[in-house]
Amino acid sequence: MRALLAEFSGTLLLVCTVVGSGIMAANLADGNDAIALLGNTIATGAILYVLITIFGPVSGAHFNPAVSLVFALRGELSLSLLAAYIAVQATGGICGTILAQAMFELPLLDPSQNARGGVGQWLGEAVATFGLLATILGGLAYRANAVPALVGLYITAGYWFTSSTSFANPAVTLARGFTDSFSGIRPLDMPGFWLAQIAGAILAMLAARVIFTPASAQD
Repeated sequence: MRALLAEFSGTLLLVCTVVGSGIMAANLADGNDAIALLGNTIATGAILYVLITIFGPVSGAHFNPAVSLVFALRGELSLSLLAAYIAVQATGGICGTILAQAMFELPLLDPSQNARGGVGQWLGEAVATFGLLATILGGLAYRANAVPALVGLYITAGYWFTSSTSFANPAVTLARGFTDSFSGIRPLDMPGFWLAQIAGAILAMLAARVIFTPASAQD
């Protein structure tokens, strides 16, 4: 229960930060999307460092069904716990959107009209999620204590070098479907993002088996 509460709370706070900072940034940027994205980026990278640091010892600080899926496929998370993690991550994410919308006195659940579809966006999500999982697995292999900083910095970069602005998280994608704000995504566009995220995560897991396995272990 402690692990599930940590996953719920962490995903809630992550999404609340993503959505809330997106609303604040858009309000202050006066139509300048680059400035709004910069504000959104800084807040997201910072909160990831905090959340992974404080919740990592409790639940592993996944906050992301794609991460949990990879750990289950690696035999480090049972199928029953995988299902529970995904459930609380999705619920926590939606609650995070509701909380952010409430703070800014917006409709609590407001389906997004922000179109994010097409091959380029899907490729961006696959790349974003591949890189996120590679960062996590590489960090755990060689510098476990650096993982909070590595993930925060990777997502900060991912907001800017991927065409999709690096959602890299099915639960966050779901939650962002219910805010018609700067950080939102149309519910219609969610399935394409989810498939790309899962594909990127699995490819990263396979690559990590080769890249991050010591030569002596491969022989």
